[in-house]
Amino acid sequence: MKNVIVIVGPTAVGKTKLSIDLAKCFHAEIISGDSMQVYKGLDIGTGKITEQEKNGIPHFMLDIKEPDESFSAAEYQTLVQKHIEKINDREKVPILVGGSGLYIQSVLYDYNFNNRKRDNQKTKKLEQRLQAEGNQALYEELKQIDHEQAKKIHPNNYRRVIRALEIYETTGLTMTEIHQQQKNSPRYNHIIIGLEMDRKTLYNQINKRVDQMVAEGLIEEVTFLYNKGYENCQSMKAIGYKEIIPYVKGEVDFNIAVETLKRNSRRYAKRQYTWFKNQLDIEWFQTDIYNNTPFQSIVHTIENAITKKYSIPC
Repeated sequence: MKNVIVIVGPTAVGKTKLSIDLAKCFHAEIISGDSMQVYKGLDIGTGKITEQEKNGIPHFMLDIKEPDESFSAAEYQTLVQKHIEKINDREKVPILVGGSGLYIQSVLYDYNFNNRKRDNQKTKKLEQRLQAEGNQALYEELKQIDHEQAKKIHPNNYRRVIRALEIYETTGLTMTEIHQQQKNSPRYNHIIIGLEMDRKTLYNQINKRVDQMVAEGLIEEVTFLYNKGYENCQSMKAIGYKEIIPYVKGEVDFNIAVETLKRNSRRYAKRQYTWFKNQLDIEWFQTDIYNNTPFQSIVHTIENAITKKYSIPC
């Protein structure tokens, strides 16, 4: 089996720094596990790594889509599995880093998306209902049908809501039931490292990170994308963009927009923790505001599970 190292955790917990340190230590290359960093131009709001931060380490699954293009877990799975094969063939270790849990899980456990083709007729009817009844009505219906799946989807992410309802209408199975039927055996020889932080400290970090994003030009980034006509695209539904658009349009005060972004980011981090702890077998390690981690313990955990090959001594 091919080797894969995975680093997960909530936003602002320090995954990027750890991934670079581990990539230097192991003979490794990095694959983004973030569903929104695939979009070009969505840099500040997604916390995308900079060229300087990459420190010469190859990175994949960044900037591969235009902001008006769609993207799915199935497409992510296909592309990432190809990268994993190629990296291993180069006798290097892929490090999959991110917070998009379902995307990462679909890669590791080889979810079979392709055998559930979309029923275009049912999708069209659901889209018509969306126009007539609104997002919330369809979301409430999904909550009644599949409460667990509904908890993973934001009510405004109408594409995922419609997809979940369409699958239920087509197959008679909920997304939760389908996920439970997936193969339990992993596709790769992998180890998942999770970073966690005291909740109060993490929330303070998230608040500071939002302030830093604003200082680095988040408002200007969102304004540029809005002026390009991307407001209603899938990419702009991401946290960091949907909260700022109302300010750009003059509908809310600046402080309200920023506070909403902080609140939604904190709530997202909480959902990420819940999902990871319920869905994946993870080796958790504590970190702090300085991104201090028990690095040698993490290295030894990976070494024992995956490989003893190093590019340079740690």
